Amino acid sequence: MLQIFISDSKLRPFWRAVLFLVIGIYVLPIALDPLFAWLNSVFHTAPLSPLETFIDESELLVIALITTGIFAWYEGRRIWDYGLPLGQAFRGRFWEGFAIGVAGAALVAGGMMALHGMVIQGIALTGSQLIIAALAWLAANLMVGFAEELWFRGYLLQTLWKSLGFWPAAILIALFFAAEHFFFKQGENVWDVITLVSLSIWVCITVLRTGTLWLAVGFHAAFDYMQLFVIGTKNGNIVPVDHLLNVSFPGPAWVTGGVLGTEASLLMYPVIALMYVYVLWRTRDVNAQATTRLTSLPGT
Repeated sequence: MLQIFISDSKLRPFWRAVLFLVIGIYVLPIALDPLFAWLNSVFHTAPLSPLETFIDESELLVIALITTGIFAWYEGRRIWDYGLPLGQAFRGRFWEGFAIGVAGAALVAGGMMALHGMVIQGIALTGSQLIIAALAWLAANLMVGFAEELWFRGYLLQTLWKSLGFWPAAILIALFFAAEHFFFKQGENVWDVITLVSLSIWVCITVLRTGTLWLAVGFHAAFDYMQLFVIGTKNGNIVPVDHLLNVSFPGPAWVTGGVLGTEASLLMYPVIALMYVYVLWRTRDVNAQATTRLTSLPGT
């Protein structure tokens, strides 16, 4: 019976992944939720403001660091061994992902304007207010990129990959990622779920092909920065605070994304298809390296 859970005197990778989720979803929030709620109340943060986003995502980053740290200690490794090697921090892969995020959101916005679903009336911010908002949203979205990628596709991806294989792990994490948005974000619909699942699998492929999460962190931060600060699209029926453009979205929901904004627009689908083509082409010569990474994943 014990062999279901234990192999070579260690907890099997699958059960480590389950325990990772239990600690991160049910145990740590008991201690951390009151603290981060207090921070939001102290600073009187507005919904979907850069400060609220930074504080909320900081809690997720703390959870991801603690849970990853626990299992890194158990496996005799370091936190950054799970996809964020320090030597690659803010280097080529990060900026490549950042460029993909900017280009992807810009393509969707361009399509929305071409279909008369988005109209730019001018710039909503000027002077020091513009500089402060730009920097605040950059910090907030970098926090989003780090926190969500480390939580969803750091230790969890590697450990499920080790126990189930890459594709089952990628699909399970994509469904988990989409479910968390679907059940806890106002206005979610099937179109956004398809986008989220597709993007999550794409991110997992970038990890498979590059051996790092840095491209994913750059993409996630840049895409959300474009959505929330530059475009100012709704997210969960909330308009982001201090966004750059003064815009309106008179078009149908299939063009604009409705209350969910850019990421729920059907224009995301051809953009995501281009992202798959780009990454598979860009990393076409790394299959042998990917196989090596798979066989050297942490845990036994």
